[in-house]
Amino acid sequence: MKEFWNQRYTENEWVYGQGPNNFFKKFIDSNKPGTLLLPADGEGRNSVYAASKGWEVDAFDYSEVAQKRALEFAESKKVKINFELESIQDFKTKKKYDVVALIYIHLPEVLRKSFHKEIYESIKPGGFLVFEAFAKEQLGFDSGGPKDLELLYDAPSLCSDFPFLHLLTCEQIETNLNEGPFHQGKAALLRMIGQRL
Repeated sequence: MKEFWNQRYTENEWVYGQGPNNFFKKFIDSNKPGTLLLPADGEGRNSVYAASKGWEVDAFDYSEVAQKRALEFAESKKVKINFELESIQDFKTKKKYDVVALIYIHLPEVLRKSFHKEIYESIKPGGFLVFEAFAKEQLGFDSGGPKDLELLYDAPSLCSDFPFLHLLTCEQIETNLNEGPFHQGKAALLRMIGQRL
């Protein structure tokens, strides 16, 4: 799988665009800067945007090509991000953050549950989880995402992964994506913001 992503990032410049995810951007723009964790942040579009707004950013991806692109992107924008080479399978909570953002991270159920448990432990009391990914209904669209139903989300399974979060918003929407060549067109998305009390 790592080879797939390395190849995708090598063959395509800005796979999901240079601009941040819109849902993530709205949250970042409307909250006071703090510490932020962005797992699997690819070429760094979300990390670099948050850093430009004063956030202290830790991010990781398991693609060496993505990491190199993200660090070069940050340098070109004159911002600092801490972007490690790490896999979701190996991720363990090392510190706690004001915000953790999971943007389009699609995983098999067993890995998803264990990863989400670690993510919950990474959120400070009072901190937030910001989440956007493709819903199961995305199978009806060709705007991106996995073609395996088990890798897509529904609200009940997502809520069961984070039973101790106070949900501020959890909605499924249809919208038009315009995020680089691989997220284009009508899409079914699941969006959530939760707070650890």
